Amino acid sequence: MIQIIIIMRILTIAFLFIFNSCIAQQWQAEVMAGVSGYNGDLTRQAISVNTLGPAVNVNFKYQLANDIIVIRGGIGYGQIHANDKNSNNLATKSRNLNFKSNIFEGNLGLEINLFDPTEYEGYPYLFAGVGVFHFNPYTYDKNNTKTYLQPLGTEGQGSAQYPNRSVYSLTKVCIPFGLGWKLKINEQFDLAYELGFRYTNTDYLDDVSSTYADPQVLLANRGPVAVELAYRGSKASAPVGGQRGNSEAKDWYYMTGFKLIYKFGGQY
Repeated sequence: MIQIIIIMRILTIAFLFIFNSCIAQQWQAEVMAGVSGYNGDLTRQAISVNTLGPAVNVNFKYQLANDIIVIRGGIGYGQIHANDKNSNNLATKSRNLNFKSNIFEGNLGLEINLFDPTEYEGYPYLFAGVGVFHFNPYTYDKNNTKTYLQPLGTEGQGSAQYPNRSVYSLTKVCIPFGLGWKLKINEQFDLAYELGFRYTNTDYLDDVSSTYADPQVLLANRGPVAVELAYRGSKASAPVGGQRGNSEAKDWYYMTGFKLIYKFGGQY
């Protein structure tokens, strides 16, 4: 958590420094509306329509004098979800897990126009940066009660019997990167389409990572709901120590959509 606070402070200071050193006509503001999705232990497809939810992003940007490099910072919101029932893999389908989560993100990065915007009406661009995001996976138990999964320690996190499994943080660092296409509407507005991926340093976007914990340990430490939501398959119980997720691969999320860009004072 201390590292997250330090990173957020650095991002804030950097953004304020940029703001104070810029002039009005070089600033832009943009709003993106689209969808967000997820890649993790409940789906290994790069992009799956079964994980998509709504997404919104708001960015403020400063275009440098060379017209090629743009500094951008902003906030984003998205919803992600996945369900083993949608898997084509029988073993995954029989596991019968599911989750939903809201994603809140703040980021700062660079955008590179691949062609000079003063000479072209439409052109591609790339972007990359660093961000901080918050997530909180949840599901619904057999009584249809919304239940957040992290406090349940469904893989034995936080218990003395599993000392190497600590409770995962709900606020983490991500690396946003992606590409897009901009189209000039007039001197004041641009339209763009963007696809942005987020590499995360967590394997718990979906609350699934390693192996099944002993249900007796879960029952003693977190209660019957933890046992229920750790394994929801058709068999009587999951094999203790059996594979529940893939801890070698981190989870990802992505956001994509159309953006309306407003150029303060008009540009190029």
